[in-house]
Amino acid sequence: MAAIIFKCPNCGGDLRFDPETQCFKCEYCLSRFTREDMKKNASGQTGEEALSGSEQETAHEDPCAVVYSCPSCGAEIVTDETIAATFCYYCHNPVVLAGRMEGKYHPDGVLPFVIDREKALEIFNQWIDKKKYIPKAFYSPDQIEKLTGVYFPYWLYGCRVEGKLEAEGKKYKTWTEGNVRLTRTEEYEICRDGTMRVDHVARNALSKANRKLVEGVMPFEMEKMEPFQMEYLSGFLAEKRDMEQEKFAAALEEEVRQFAENSLGRELSGYDSVQIRSRDMRIAGQTWKYTLMPVWTLTYRDSKTGKVYYFACNGQTGKVCGELPVDSGRLARLFASVFVPLFAVLLVVGYLL
Repeated sequence: MAAIIFKCPNCGGDLRFDPETQCFKCEYCLSRFTREDMKKNASGQTGEEALSGSEQETAHEDPCAVVYSCPSCGAEIVTDETIAATFCYYCHNPVVLAGRMEGKYHPDGVLPFVIDREKALEIFNQWIDKKKYIPKAFYSPDQIEKLTGVYFPYWLYGCRVEGKLEAEGKKYKTWTEGNVRLTRTEEYEICRDGTMRVDHVARNALSKANRKLVEGVMPFEMEKMEPFQMEYLSGFLAEKRDMEQEKFAAALEEEVRQFAENSLGRELSGYDSVQIRSRDMRIAGQTWKYTLMPVWTLTYRDSKTGKVYYFACNGQTGKVCGELPVDSGRLARLFASVFVPLFAVLLVVGYLL
């Protein structure tokens, strides 16, 4: 495996993907390059240069941690087995770990970041301003500095469902003749069938990821998916999957069958009662796509309880989710300033009465 830094064709500076312009920006000469420019530049190079212009092989690897040498300054970069893009702690250059995205781990697509860090901070500040009794440590300058753009791995499932429902429907008509109440029952044989296409059912493919975090920011705009290019990872963190599609297949098939049955069931309207006699939901044409999707994340560990709280923002749409800590001290002061005086007043009123 190799550590890669993407270089500017003009000055040799480090390139990062810029969500605002959807181009690749040089941090030094401020040149910008489109995807087409990057392809043209790569086509004019050979061998390892076609990948990046700067690579260095892995220094050491073990089952728990992997150590790379930074292509820019030579410092050692230590990551775990699922990290695919990171930063050099010494020179702060973005580093892409090429081998993590090759072979069967090569993504089929990527949703590039649309929201940059500045916009993500603005969204965070607007969100936090509406919350009360949050520890100041959660939004301190040092804490906010940890806001990070991460590409999380997802499996996208698609299939075709051919469904059929057979049922008995009944309609009741009641009327009165004299002192007699009469009811007429009409019975109907009902059959409903149809074909449904299901696409882009997403499942988080990283076991260590907080499920609330990666699922709470959904949905993404899947129609904006781009073919995967390594350059999109430059300037962000990226994770590779550690869960395969087999882990989700059975549950997804059952979910899709249930969805198709419910959809057909809604067509059994206009009857006073319906009894389903048979159901057949057949799944065909299954597809799986391995993709990376953008999320801005900020985590906070409570020093007293050890619990981890988080803020997450969809890097494409701006949708926010989070789980916040509560400042018990501020709540206690609120109780002391409001409820204690109120309780004292009630005691006095009770005594006078």
